[in-house]
Amino acid sequence: MPTVLLIRHGLTAKTGPVLTGWTPGVPLDERGAAQAGAVGARLAAVPLDAVVSSPLERCVQTARAVLEGRDTPGGLDVDERFGEVRYGDWTGRELKELAEEPLWKVVQAHPSAVTFPGADGEALAAAQLRAVRAVRDWNDRLGAEAVYAVCSHGDIIKAIVADALGLHLDQFQRIQVDPASLTVIRYTELRPFLVRLNDNGTDLSGLVPANQGDSDAPVGGGA
Repeated sequence: MPTVLLIRHGLTAKTGPVLTGWTPGVPLDERGAAQAGAVGARLAAVPLDAVVSSPLERCVQTARAVLEGRDTPGGLDVDERFGEVRYGDWTGRELKELAEEPLWKVVQAHPSAVTFPGADGEALAAAQLRAVRAVRDWNDRLGAEAVYAVCSHGDIIKAIVADALGLHLDQFQRIQVDPASLTVIRYTELRPFLVRLNDNGTDLSGLVPANQGDSDAPVGGGA
């Protein structure tokens, strides 16, 4: 039963007002660095078989904070499939401006139909597919008893959660994933279990694998 710990990156100076996307050179700010350190401290007692990150700087910084003081095999792995949605021509624009675009309402109500404008604009459905495939590939690579962390982005984590819950992508906007929050999914042979969602401070001792019990039942603490 591999378990993935999905961590959204900490705050940046642009988190909130701007759709940063794949804009280069957007590091954590002081608040985000503190959040990343706090996540690393919270996870210190949880053995991790791997720490994987989106290639974007804010995620790599958050992931390195999780790795600090660990002897994790292979160090930090970067997987582009966990990178942010490619928002195309929307990248770098203010959200209050984008909210006036006709496509904005579609993004909120019918995201499975959305492909972002521009030559490098990505369909939200394609972003979900690549991220879910990445999780499945890492599950297979690390094995049934693995516990590993993935540092990624809000929309990507929401899309993975929607898949785990068997929700249509059009429901993913109902899921909330805050900066530096922890979302945990345990994958069994028959179905995934959402163990925690948008967790910002509860005890994590229940995430240490028990290696016992029904293989089709969730193990550890609830959300």
